[in-house]
Amino acid sequence: MSITGTLIIQMIVFLILVGFTMKFVWPPIAAALDERASKIADGLAAADKARSELSAANQRVEAELAKSRNETAALLADAERRGQQIVEDAKARATEEGNKVIAAARAEAEQQTVRAREVLREQVAALAVRGAEQILRKEINPGVHAELLSRLKTEL
Repeated sequence: MSITGTLIIQMIVFLILVGFTMKFVWPPIAAALDERASKIADGLAAADKARSELSAANQRVEAELAKSRNETAALLADAERRGQQIVEDAKARATEEGNKVIAAARAEAEQQTVRAREVLREQVAALAVRGAEQILRKEINPGVHAELLSRLKTEL
């Protein structure tokens, strides 16, 4: 065989191989490549979407955290104000109770002073009667002279 015949047969075999490949091998490979490209594109789109959703979620979380911080600060301020109010109320009640105790103590002291004066008056009256008895050297009947003793008490 000549080289030309071999070359022509090889060309025919090559064209048959190219035709067979184009008809039966190439379409599944192209479909697989197209499917792979669409999966990659879908994955990239999903990643972009997830990234944007993550960003939006982070913003919502930050907003909620800021809101929570503000609410916590407000609650702490309210609690602090309430605590100060309770302390002030307790101080006012303590002052009021102290004033009541002082007033009661003063009243008790005044009553004791009055009782002590009364006892002192009685003792002075008794001493005056004894002194008068000794001066007159006779016995004085306290029942008879009760009016005199009561005037003496009031004068003292």
